[in-house]
Amino acid sequence: MSDRLAVLPQYLLPKQALTRLAGRLAAAEAGSLTTSVIRWFVGRYGVDMNEAAEPDIAAYKSFNEFFTRPLKAGARPLADADFLCPVDGAISQFGAIERDQIFQAKGHSYSTTALLGGDRELAARFENGQFATLYLSPRDYHRIHMPCAGRLTRMIHVPGALFSVNPTTARGVPGLFARNERVVCIFEGEHGPFALVLVGATIVGSMATVWQGTINPPRPGVVREWRYDGDTTVNLEKGQEMGRFLLGSTVVMAFPRNCLQFNPDWAPARAIRMGEAMGSRAA
Repeated sequence: MSDRLAVLPQYLLPKQALTRLAGRLAAAEAGSLTTSVIRWFVGRYGVDMNEAAEPDIAAYKSFNEFFTRPLKAGARPLADADFLCPVDGAISQFGAIERDQIFQAKGHSYSTTALLGGDRELAARFENGQFATLYLSPRDYHRIHMPCAGRLTRMIHVPGALFSVNPTTARGVPGLFARNERVVCIFEGEHGPFALVLVGATIVGSMATVWQGTINPPRPGVVREWRYDGDTTVNLEKGQEMGRFLLGSTVVMAFPRNCLQFNPDWAPARAIRMGEAMGSRAA
């Protein structure tokens, strides 16, 4: 079966309604029922609870609390590198931005302008730069950390579809990461501007940042933007937590030209862990 045929049912599913329902269920504090669901999930996806700050499944009041669980201190040591991997997961794609085009999968690319919410001036800062698309599976740690130190300048919530973001869907849905709902975070760092884009997906109940809290819901259906200047300053250090997903999804990063040289050990489909070396400053 072709990838396009495999994803056809997703066009027909009531994805928004399913996501709202999943969000309510994941937030519910249902005692032994919640514990049973978490125990099933841990077994089904092979979640390593030995890494969690709280390894006791029964200690979590809701599925959301379990899903966004913190790790034990020292579980993710930070590499001595200019740029760190911001998440646990797998590499979907990475490499050069060709003018304004980001490679999604064979036969599919999308523009930085579309990814960043339609702002051509902002997108131009990443022309011929570098990108990385990182996929978080259900079993992964779902907090997102900073690849390098940065000062937040803008956050943009872009409404959109809620397709799945697994590899099959990435091959079968054109422009997937620029058509799904997303939260675009723009930073200024020592090496120039960079973007961290949190991409929503089917049954991703919400996305949150450490400075704003939960971004969605609400889902008003229009682009929302926050500016961080003047008295509102948000500075985050390399490796510091910046946000989290409630249920799994994808992070897309964009860097300007002549900024980043990727770790030579990186390859598509490779498993990654937060804090490992993502790359160094380009020579």
